[in-house]
Order: sequence, then structure tokens, then C-alpha cells
Amino acid sequence: MSASTRRGDTARRSNRTRYRSRATIWRRRAVVVAILGAGLAFALSQINVEKAIREITLPLQHEDIIRQQAADKHLDPALIAAVIYAESRFADQESSAGAIGLMQITPQTAQYLKHLSGGVTFRLSDLHDPQINISYGSYLLRHLLDRYDGNETAALAAYNAGFNNVDSWGGSSLTLDDIPYPETRAYVQEVLSKRDEYASNYASELGLG
Repeated sequence: MSASTRRGDTARRSNRTRYRSRATIWRRRAVVVAILGAGLAFALSQINVEKAIREITLPLQHEDIIRQQAADKHLDPALIAAVIYAESRFADQESSAGAIGLMQITPQTAQYLKHLSGGVTFRLSDLHDPQINISYGSYLLRHLLDRYDGNETAALAAYNAGFNNVDSWGGSSLTLDDIPYPETRAYVQEVLSKRDEYASNYASELGLG
């Protein structure tokens, strides 16, 4: 075999080696990209699943109205959200007792709040409007907190059972153990617990971040 032939064979083997090396590198890169892509897809799917579960177990809607009313009434937006959750699970509905909308405002309570606030005449159907309903519910929360010197337990108990009952149970000094109605006690516990969950899970949406 001539020297030129040997050099040609050597060059061809060298080229094949380089091609195999490049192919190996590209295959490895492709595997890495595929793994990263699969990992990203899995992570995104987990995020979507967690978000879907959160929206079912801890729903939040009308956060813009909640933020606005919280700022206007000097309330914790997470507290407003928690009351809505306890009252209606964020579903516009009417109870058998006649309470209406997201924050379950009764016609009698609406008339009382209209008198307190100097509001204009409204129709009961207006309470199905989220803006009006959350505005009235937030006004009531603020009124009750002021009535009971900032005592959240007393204010929430009054939201559920009425201020006449709370006045007779201890008023501003009311504690959870003082509430004789199991339903009202459970209501207050639920709202306070959900308030913490909303603050933790929806800080940005509620303007707490």
C-alpha cells in the first residue's frame, strides 16, 4: 500500500471519528434537552393542578372589589374574602332565610345599613351585584368592629348571629368560649382560619404582598 493511500485511509478514519463524536455530542444534548423539557412540563402540570385544586378548595373572585372595599373601610382584605367564603363560597345565592348574594345580606340588614350610611334607595335585586353586596358586607364588618372595639370574635359572631345576641353574650369582651351557639362558634373559627389561608395563598391578589 502506498504512502498516499495510507494517508487517505487515515484521513477518512479521522473524519469518521469526528463525525461519530459530533453525533454523540448532539445525541447527548438532545437527551438533556428532552429531560429538561419533560421536567419543565411536569413542573408546569403540577403548578396547574395545584392552582386548580386551590381554586376549588379556596376560591377567590372579585378581588379588585375586595381590595377597594378593604382600603375604603380600613379592613383586612383577607378577612373580607374569608367572610365571603364562609357565607357563600363566592357563589351568588339566596338562602332560605332570605339572605342574598356573596356576603349574604338580608333585606332588613340592607335597610339598616342604608340608614346608617345615608345611602340612596336600592332594589333588593341590587344585592346580587358583587360591587353592592361586598360594599354592604364590608360596611357591616367595619360597623361591627367599631361597635365591639376591634374585637374580631365579637364582630364575626354578630355578623352571624346578630348584635343583640352578642351584646347579651359579653359584647366587646366576648371570647370564643363565651359563644353559646355551636354554629356561631364554628362560623367564627372558620372565618379566622380562612383569613389566614387567604392571606397566605392570595397575598398578591389581595394587595398584601
